[in-house]
Formats: sequence, structure tokens, C-alpha cells
Amino acid sequence: MKYFITGYKGQLGYDLVRELAKRSELDIVVSDRGELEELNKNSLELKESINIEYIPLDITNKEQVNKVIETVKPDVIFHCAAWTAVDKAEDMEEDVQRVNVEGTKNIVDASLKVGAKMVYMSTDYIFDGKKEGYYQEDDKACPMSVYGRTKYEGEEEVRRNPKHFITRISWVFGINGGNFVKTMLKLSDTHDQLTVVSDQVGSPTYTVDLARLLVDMVHTEKYGTYHVNNEGYCSWAEFAQYIFESNGKSTKVKPVSTEKYLKITGTKQAYRPRNSKLSKEKLVDAGFEMLPTWQDAVNRYCKELDND
Repeated sequence: MKYFITGYKGQLGYDLVRELAKRSELDIVVSDRGELEELNKNSLELKESINIEYIPLDITNKEQVNKVIETVKPDVIFHCAAWTAVDKAEDMEEDVQRVNVEGTKNIVDASLKVGAKMVYMSTDYIFDGKKEGYYQEDDKACPMSVYGRTKYEGEEEVRRNPKHFITRISWVFGINGGNFVKTMLKLSDTHDQLTVVSDQVGSPTYTVDLARLLVDMVHTEKYGTYHVNNEGYCSWAEFAQYIFESNGKSTKVKPVSTEKYLKITGTKQAYRPRNSKLSKEKLVDAGFEMLPTWQDAVNRYCKELDND
């Protein structure tokens, strides 16, 4: 199979390449905005070590997308490129729309021309987080932010390709980029106590584990929408506390409500769902292997950070 990955600079794009290489799947073309020298250190080293092909690509340029994908003719497209700066999105709605919706539409149109399977990463932000219990895949979307709305509209574009996998993920962390775990560890070097939100509950997602499952998926025809993240649930405060304790840090966590956090910090944020518990029954029913617990994922990730 031939693979095409958008958003190679990001956490997931990088780990998808590593997972494919691990399985000796080496017919890989990756893309991102900008020239090769703009990629970060990890991406450059990985590209060199397995000799993958890199193509600069602006997904909002329909003509360019068509030309690249019709030339590559992939069997599978992992569409990881997205606008993910949730707060900034509120003030840049047109730009976010171009990337998350129009850009995704361009990729889908091109995928249909070459008959490629489509894999699209969505988010828990498509829900308002007001439901009691667990969100099912077919629950009605009710996004409360520009980011959430545009990612859901991206989902609708992807559904035009019958051979699609839509995976809703949350609280992502990986070696190739910034994330909550790295931020907490860095802050723990200079803070005895940190104030962290305790009324938003969800599941962290380690890109190494996610990449393994996504590659498993594309070797099947079990198309559809799935909730995918590491097992178990926690609040951001509990997540932070575990990061500190498992790394031998003495920093304490002061749990607060979202409203109090915003008041204390004086920051303005996009709406975040309070309940991001996503049911993974569909994943189990389809026979896919569940991801390990988020605690196990954090432990492995921190070892990876130590070796980086």
C-alpha cells in the first residue's frame, strides 16, 4: 500500500510514519506547509533515516492538492493537517474555516479521484459536554467553538468518501510537538504549586498508541466514525498530578473550576466541553484492539522524553 500523510510536522503525523516504518511499510509520502528545512529536528531525522518523500503542500490550494495527490496516487490518506490552536481560532474564523473545512474538502475531492481510503482526525470538541454519561458516535454534534464547528464540518466532508475512517480524539500528546505533558514538566521545574482545571473530564491520547490503531484500521474495510483515545478518564488536574507523581516531581496541584481559573489568570478561552467521556463500544464491536490506559501511556511517553 502507498500512504500519503498531511500534517507531517505534527505529533500524530510523525508517529504514523514511525509506525508504518516499524511494519516495513515504506512507500510513504508526507506533506506539510513550508519547505523541508522548516520541519523540526525529529521530522528531519526520521525522514532521513527511512528515506520517505516530502512534498510541501498547502491544503487550502485546491489545484495544488489535486496535482500532488493525482501524482502520488496513494491507497491511503491520513489527513492530520488541521488548525488546532483552539483559542486563537475564535478570532480567526475565516482562516480556520479555510484550513479545517475547505482544506479537508480539497483532500476528500482528491481522494475520490484516486480511490484512496481517507482517515480523518476529529475531536471531542464537536460535543458541548453537557451530556451525563458517555458520548456515543451517533450522538448529535453540538460544537460550541470555532474549532469544534470546523472540525465537525470537516467530518461531514470526509463522509462523502465511502471509504472513510473518522476518529475522534482528545487531549493529544506525542514526542513531536508541544502538549500538556511537556508544559507541566517544564513548569514543575520552577513552580511549587500549579492551578489546574478540575471540572473538565476526558481521556488523554498518546500518538504512539493512536498511530498503531490507525494503521490497523486502514488494513480493514470497517469504515465509519470511531471514538479513539487511551483507556480511562481524568480531569486536567488529575492528569497534571499524575504527571508530577510519576516523574518524581514535588509540584502540587491546586484544582479549580474553569470559571475560577479564567478569573485567576485573567485569560479568555474558547469554550471547552466539561464532559468529554467518549464511549468506545463501537471500537470494541469492530474487533479493534483498545488503547492502553492513559497512565500507562504517560509512563511510556515520559521515558521517550528522557531518551529524546
